[in-house]
Amino acid sequence: MKTLVTGGLGFIGSHTVVELLNEGFEVVIIDNLSNSSMDVLEGIERIAGKKPWFENVDLKDKKAVQTFFKKYDDVAGVIHFAASKAVGESVENPLLYYENNINSLVYLLQELQQKPEASFIFSSSCTVYGQAEIMPITENAPVQQAMSPYGNTKQMGEEIITDTAKVSNLNAVLLRYFNPIGAHPSAEIGELPIGVPQNLVPFITQTAIGLRTELSVYGDDYPTSDGTCIRDYIHVVDLAKAHVVALQRLFAKKNLDKIETFNLGTGTGSSVLEVITTFEKVSNQRLPYKIVGRREGDIVSAYANTDKANTVLGWKAKSTLEEALSSAWKWEKKIRS
Repeated sequence: MKTLVTGGLGFIGSHTVVELLNEGFEVVIIDNLSNSSMDVLEGIERIAGKKPWFENVDLKDKKAVQTFFKKYDDVAGVIHFAASKAVGESVENPLLYYENNINSLVYLLQELQQKPEASFIFSSSCTVYGQAEIMPITENAPVQQAMSPYGNTKQMGEEIITDTAKVSNLNAVLLRYFNPIGAHPSAEIGELPIGVPQNLVPFITQTAIGLRTELSVYGDDYPTSDGTCIRDYIHVVDLAKAHVVALQRLFAKKNLDKIETFNLGTGTGSSVLEVITTFEKVSNQRLPYKIVGRREGDIVSAYANTDKANTVLGWKAKSTLEEALSSAWKWEKKIRS
């Protein structure tokens, strides 16, 4: 039985592929290379000592998805990462996000629901909670109106998967993760955004290396200790391992319900300025930054209650913020050398 990883050459996808291979899974990757590179496949092979199957498929192409599943009819599990993911960009170009994130999911599920049984891991997000009223956020927190089209596609995705499971043999785990950062300790793979980074840490590392003149901090007037937004930053390797644990749970039929939901984070919130200070400490670099206006779609604070993931899923984040930022800096220096 093979496991399909969509978006498997992306940031989180590539790290998850490595962990799957390390655990003995047979893996086939789908990626359309819109935000990734074939170099990542070589990095995966150098780390894991083996190469996964790879297919260049655009999941928005329904016929191409059908053709893929005819070729790989032994795919029993899917981890679905392939999606556009920038909050700001989704506000500016909502139809791009609805077409890419929703259509691709529907076409995948149409194929999976034809199987006698199928296991599905969905790359969801803490954005489904909107601005939660109580911190830390539990899985029982109400799903609020999305603050961005990106967040809305994650909410809709969860609903589509839930509705599909009701009328098919699909079992799914919805992983709502917070803010993935860092890189593999080998520095063979890491986060490599195309164009101007939309996320904080790659913008920090690119600024520190001299690729960007200064970092923009979006707002210092939020109701937090230092006025900047608070997020829960989790090392990408910890996050990747959670996907493996979740898939093993489904394959072993240990899931308690057809749809299970888990928050993936560290349980600790860090402000933007705290992240900047921590990075300066681990890198010995002075980071130029300026305060600019708030960014549309951003919420004030989000950090996870991870009790359910720790106890039910049997997973816990292990890396510190310092370790995650240090690995990101090591990766940045390598790719610019």
